Amino acid sequence: MNFSPMTRVTSFACRFSWQIDLTKKIKFETKRRSHYPMPLVDRWLSAASRHNAVLLLFVVCCGVTVIGALVIRDMQQANTEAQRMYKSSVNGLQEIGELQYDAQETRRTTLYALTTTNSNLQVEYADQTREADRRVRNGIAEYGRQAKGTEELALADRLNRDWTAYLSVRDEVLASILEGSTNEAVNLDLAGGVSAFERVRQDLNEVKRLYGEDASREQASLAESSRRSSSRMVGILSFTFLLSTAAVWAIQRSQLMGRMQLANLQMEFVASVSHELRTPLSVIRSAADNIADGLVKNMDALLRYGAILQHQSRSMGELVDQILLFASTEDRNKRVSLQPLPIEQIVEMVLSDTESLVRDSGFTLDLEVEPGLPHALGDLTGITQCLRNLVGNAVKYGGPDRRILLRAGASAPRENSPGEIRISVTDRGIGIDPSEIAHIFDPFYRSPRVHASQIHGTGLGLALAKRLAESMGGSLTVLSQLSSGSTFTLHLQISKGDNIQITANEGRQSRMSLT
Repeated sequence: MNFSPMTRVTSFACRFSWQIDLTKKIKFETKRRSHYPMPLVDRWLSAASRHNAVLLLFVVCCGVTVIGALVIRDMQQANTEAQRMYKSSVNGLQEIGELQYDAQETRRTTLYALTTTNSNLQVEYADQTREADRRVRNGIAEYGRQAKGTEELALADRLNRDWTAYLSVRDEVLASILEGSTNEAVNLDLAGGVSAFERVRQDLNEVKRLYGEDASREQASLAESSRRSSSRMVGILSFTFLLSTAAVWAIQRSQLMGRMQLANLQMEFVASVSHELRTPLSVIRSAADNIADGLVKNMDALLRYGAILQHQSRSMGELVDQILLFASTEDRNKRVSLQPLPIEQIVEMVLSDTESLVRDSGFTLDLEVEPGLPHALGDLTGITQCLRNLVGNAVKYGGPDRRILLRAGASAPRENSPGEIRISVTDRGIGIDPSEIAHIFDPFYRSPRVHASQIHGTGLGLALAKRLAESMGGSLTVLSQLSSGSTFTLHLQISKGDNIQITANEGRQSRMSLT
């Protein structure tokens, strides 16, 4: 069956319309999935995944460090408390035993002096009882200084009074013994010494009882502290386990979210590239069919169709070249061959490569170049491609003002930074939202506002420009304000041996306009 040329054109137009609709559907579905609101946890994990989960691992390490410090502190406190209690118990028992022994020694030597008739022994026993009395007084004074509560202070005062009362009786007994009145000394001791010493003995037993109660309280406190430390240890270990489990889950979740985001971006990229390739292919095929079918009758129409074919084929070639170049720059450690380049040569290449783009889009390119600039260190092809992408980006998002400024200058060396060449591209277009600036250099990323504005693209232009800049040891920065425009600046190293000349002509710039 044979179809007329007009029928084939109509049929092709229908297929072309159907293909565009299909591409739009793919892009809409991809955009809907990629911009569907995520839960707060997923948004946080998605942000953390960009740092390759290093942040999560750092949090886990900090948590384990803090937990370990708490465990060590509790163990040290328990050990210190146990040592203090042991030392207090041993010293207390020793002091009470010495005090009781010295009190008994005082009483015993007094009784020895009463039971002997040897005057020399009586004098010796009197000296011994006075020496033991001195130690008892010192012990009572030390106990009074160490007393903590009101009960212990009152007991220390009573013990001191009772011991003083006993010593007054004992001194009278010793005086009677040394005077030879043994019977009178015995009567004095029986009348007052025995009862006075009994009160002292009761006071010492009360001291021992209070000390035992205090030791029991400290033991109970230590046991409670030990139980509290054990409970804290169990809680800390449980928390560590839960934190580690949560960290592992978060890391796996963040990696999954990263893969899902990358998959969504790649789907958007495939849809965008499919649309970018399908449109010129369809136009080329339609134009070729019309020429082949003899629908183009005169030279003017043939020239017009030739211009269409040339433009669309050039667009396809540039798109394919950009994709291939992006793939070739995947290795971030790969460095290009750098050489000194005059700024005039760079500017001339950029103007030559972007002349048709700027002219066909109805834009005006203003040029400002500072005089006497040193040579930049870089690769001419890479710099040109980078700036061509920035100019193309300015044309795409330039807005109704349709003016672009290409500025070249240099910064003088400072104390903390060497000098550098700065080539910037400024537009007066739609600008970039501050929340999106951190993402615009990500491969395949396209702003939701751009999607809504139906501005076509692949999301590779800025990512490729940034990679090219970094491969030459430079960088790419951006300053932007919504509805006011954006300025992208390419920072390049200055070639060694070239110095920035600060002259009286600084501030004067060569200006030209390309329309």
